[in-house]
Amino acid sequence: MRDEVTLGPSGPARAWFSRRTSHWRDWPAPALLSAKRSRGTRISVVIPARDEEPTVGGVVSAVRRALMDQVPLVDELVVMDSDSADATAAVAARAGAVVHRCRDVGPALGTYPGKGEALWKSLLVTSGDILVFLDADLTRWGTHFVTGLLGPLLTDQEVHLVKGCYDRLRGADATDGSGAGGGRVTELMARPLLNLHVPELAGFAQPLAGETAARRALLEAVPFPVGYGVEIATLLDALAVCGLDGLAECHLGTRQNRHQRLQDLSVMALEVLAAAECRADVDLRGHGEGVRGQCEQPP
Repeated sequence: MRDEVTLGPSGPARAWFSRRTSHWRDWPAPALLSAKRSRGTRISVVIPARDEEPTVGGVVSAVRRALMDQVPLVDELVVMDSDSADATAAVAARAGAVVHRCRDVGPALGTYPGKGEALWKSLLVTSGDILVFLDADLTRWGTHFVTGLLGPLLTDQEVHLVKGCYDRLRGADATDGSGAGGGRVTELMARPLLNLHVPELAGFAQPLAGETAARRALLEAVPFPVGYGVEIATLLDALAVCGLDGLAECHLGTRQNRHQRLQDLSVMALEVLAAAECRADVDLRGHGEGVRGQCEQPP
């Protein structure tokens, strides 16, 4: 057991923050297009979705219009549909995405419901050297999310993964918290866990952000948990593979998505803790097989 509890970013985390954080305004699309062409880089945008009929069309159409039709920065736009019971797939296709049903991708590999499966199987149906992941439930956002995430990757070959961070806009149904910070699961679970056990990552404002971009080579080198723990697992695994200086974070401005019930967040928090326990030597006492199952990786 440690005698001291880390309460904030360590010296290395503060130094990393000064080197590896940026703002989306630092990365104008025309300059990124020039960098993309000079390196011959191919870019894929992937949107994992499950029952997101009300919002997925807006996300898809905005990316297609701004970053494929107006500025040809994105080469392919893919929605990974995780067995939606609504019209998510049809809406996404009409908006201009190529839609894949997760269970139909690599059927011989089995199906593992959850966001991790959508991210993992997207590697089987995309060809980008860099993949940008966007959530499908965004309601207040902008396509600068994509350019902000791409900027460090297109301009610095030493960067392998970029996480987004943002100021959250509270929805009408939000009854707790404020616009600052990383959300309830981040502030009550992920951040304390990282501060205590992996303090070099304490500089990340929102380690669980769904908006992430990474090089294919890195994504193919790390395992993917199949549940909500995929975000923290990828961050921890990327640290192990490419070191702290291979990671970056970009401030994407403001963001709003649909507010989730506290009961749903409890499940998410459990999966985050279980995924981290498998990687960071966190001592979970008395956990059962249901928790341990969240650590299982698809083949």
